[in-house]
Amino acid sequence: MKIQLIAITGLFLLAVFAERSFSYPPAVGILSKSKSCLSCHVNNGPWADDKKTIIDILDKETLKSLRQSDETFLIEVKRGQQKTVLTVIGRTSGDKAPSPYRNAWLYIDPTRIESNSLSKFAPGWDVNLPISCRLTGDKLPGFEHAVITALPMTVQPLSDAKDSEIQLQLMLTKGESVKGKPKEGMIGNYFERKVKLKVIE
Repeated sequence: MKIQLIAITGLFLLAVFAERSFSYPPAVGILSKSKSCLSCHVNNGPWADDKKTIIDILDKETLKSLRQSDETFLIEVKRGQQKTVLTVIGRTSGDKAPSPYRNAWLYIDPTRIESNSLSKFAPGWDVNLPISCRLTGDKLPGFEHAVITALPMTVQPLSDAKDSEIQLQLMLTKGESVKGKPKEGMIGNYFERKVKLKVIE
């Protein structure tokens, strides 16, 4: 319950912050039934190459990447306990393309996109901040001189949680969308990554 309250508060603050910064949290899987960011936005930015794009999930305590050999991410948590990870998104140092200005991302269970639930994370898993829209400029050891966003997310498998596979959907963006015409005024590139949630008994 505590994490749920934090999640609701976090979403409210995101909405307030987003309005003040001429942006908004991603609508995918929250108030709409859109399957990805591309339902509204275009994939036309200069950051399409994976080699210079940073998409990582780190253990917050060790800063160790949770990336697996098959390029998926694995988050393992003991049932009833909490684990905090860092979502790191951006571009490597020395990138000749214009730097992204704002990154947006969402962790979502694809099977729950059509539901009317406010939370569309994996069933049985508590989460405090599965979504964010954040200006670049964060600093993190190991990513010196890179243009990134880095934000913590805490997950907890409850009594009915099962091993699950979710998506990390994200966009690197620059510019501002035109109100009512989200495909105008902003450039961006869309990415997806698979994230596996594993319950340790």
